[in-house]
Amino acid sequence: MLMIRTGLVVLALALVLGAFILAGPRAALLMAVGLGFGLVLEGLRFGFAGPWRLIVTDRDGRGLMAQLLAIGATAAVALPLLSAAPGELAGAHAPIGLAMIGGAFLFGAAMQLVMGCGSGTLVNAGSGNLVGLVALVGFVAGSFFGTLHLSWWTDLGTLPVMTVQGLFGGAGAALTVTLLGLALVAALVWWRAAPGRRMPPARLWIAAGLIAALALANLVIAGQPWGIVYGLGLWGAKLAQAGGADLAATAFWSSPGNARQLDASLLTDVTTLTNIGLLVGAFLAMRWKRRPGAQVGRMRPESWAAVLIAGLVLGYSARLAFGCNVGAFFSGVSTGSLHGWVWFAAAFAGSGLGLKLRPVLLRPAAPAAGGQPA
Repeated sequence: MLMIRTGLVVLALALVLGAFILAGPRAALLMAVGLGFGLVLEGLRFGFAGPWRLIVTDRDGRGLMAQLLAIGATAAVALPLLSAAPGELAGAHAPIGLAMIGGAFLFGAAMQLVMGCGSGTLVNAGSGNLVGLVALVGFVAGSFFGTLHLSWWTDLGTLPVMTVQGLFGGAGAALTVTLLGLALVAALVWWRAAPGRRMPPARLWIAAGLIAALALANLVIAGQPWGIVYGLGLWGAKLAQAGGADLAATAFWSSPGNARQLDASLLTDVTTLTNIGLLVGAFLAMRWKRRPGAQVGRMRPESWAAVLIAGLVLGYSARLAFGCNVGAFFSGVSTGSLHGWVWFAAAFAGSGLGLKLRPVLLRPAAPAAGGQPA
């Protein structure tokens, strides 16, 4: 046991050291932040998709309450920081539009089919969950395909970017409004949840605080909030380019910033660094507890196809919606973007549809003759 845990610590240190050697101290710090995210999400079982399901099916609001606590704690520091350093730090601000709302709705539905959002898919894949691995492949492809069509979708109708800071005049008022909004959602969760399933246990209080601290570290080191989707889309673009695709003619990848990122090392992309760290951190947490990866029963071939398609939808819709539960909901709301609130409402509605589709599309395989069900 001691040898295994020593090996895990060495692996984590080697990953950070490798990032330092190949891309410098900033990359090493972001890799460490990503490792922290993975360790907390898997080790303390803090998630996004699962709590949304539990508040609906089991009237269990503890996980969703923990999400709101983490967002509020992040906002309490992030909003003043953004106000103090507008040229150095950027919020997760995006416009509200028809495609954004539709994308968030579809994302909410798809994430319940694979039981993971953007971060959850990475955690599940890192923990050895085969559904997570298949969904991650689809997510990478879908988020890349979404970049190819993003301008067409946004042309359907998009409002200007709106922030709480801009509407209410500064960081102080924005923080007050944001915390009141979170308190209102918390009150609705409290009303919906069954007695004894309202307040998070100590584990989730600790996880919420750690996630907030890591998110703030990400903001300060990267200059932007914690995100997932851009990195996965970049992975898909790199693969497509390696396969001979010419992306210079596409609107998204021909823009100066994205074109530079496409030609540069993946280790220069801040979301790639934290995504890799998150994957490895989830693996380390799973092995530290000596738990096998999440086990998946035998499913019919069409159910595996549904998982892959759901992963594609996750990636594609997340690109249209300007983020997932992390980039749009968590980081959007905590840095004052109105789009984050609209995303939350649309994705939560879509999550309800996904819960109804899950037992229909993901059916277990029939047991072999004379055998037991898987």
